[in-house]
Amino acid sequence: MDFLLITGMSGAGKSLALNHFEDRGYFCVDNLPPALISKFAKLCLQSDLNKIALVSDIRGREFFNELFQELAKIEKMNLNYNILFLEASDDVLIRRYKESRRRHPLDEEGRVLDSIERERKLLEELRGRATKIIDTGELKIDELKAELNQLFFSGQKKDLLHLSLISFGFKYGIPRDADLVMDVRFLPNPYYVDSLKEKTGNQIEVQDYVLKWPVTNKFYHKFFDLIDFLLPEYEKEGKSHLSIAIGCTGGKHRSVTTVNKLKEFLAEKDFKISIEHRDLDK
Repeated sequence: MDFLLITGMSGAGKSLALNHFEDRGYFCVDNLPPALISKFAKLCLQSDLNKIALVSDIRGREFFNELFQELAKIEKMNLNYNILFLEASDDVLIRRYKESRRRHPLDEEGRVLDSIERERKLLEELRGRATKIIDTGELKIDELKAELNQLFFSGQKKDLLHLSLISFGFKYGIPRDADLVMDVRFLPNPYYVDSLKEKTGNQIEVQDYVLKWPVTNKFYHKFFDLIDFLLPEYEKEGKSHLSIAIGCTGGKHRSVTTVNKLKEFLAEKDFKISIEHRDLDK
């Protein structure tokens, strides 16, 4: 079992790190009270879970009275674990607290700096036991993800980017969760051909009609080339899911055809792909 304890300075990015492990398939728990760690580990051993990440930190209050005892208990279970410790300089942490307008967990109507210094002293022993230490002070979110990948997932096959391709009709509204939206209402419309009006872009007759026009082929070449360029860049940025919505007027002909053809274009590439023709039956 891969059992990871994420801890460190408040404001250093523990929640961001936990979210990344969750995206990589870990079962994740935030702010687990230290006194429950061994009980939680025992439950994990009795389950089918094999990748666990949890955050336990100074928010647990009686932190050090319990944490090291709990770690000793899970060692007796012969459960190997790692400790990831995140930290940043005082100046960086002060700035982050000012930007977020949140109180430090140890703040008792005092100065933020006093709370940070107190926390850093309390965490000294735990930092010394850490398997990995990351200073997040100068790291952007994508750089933190890259650092985590290097430390914990180097040599592993990367998770595939999941693409959701959605056709829709503008008359019914744009999908709210779309990352990219393309409007194909400029393409010749099969709706105005009597023999095609009641058919959809899932049928070859409609696809042939949409594809026979030079403007369609020129557009597909440029659009598919853009998607081919963008997807690796989104992967570098750390995206695990991308929703591409393609719309026409009613969501039955041109958008459906375009989604189907885009799926064919991407089929041989290294992505997980799902499609949804949202307004096909409306």
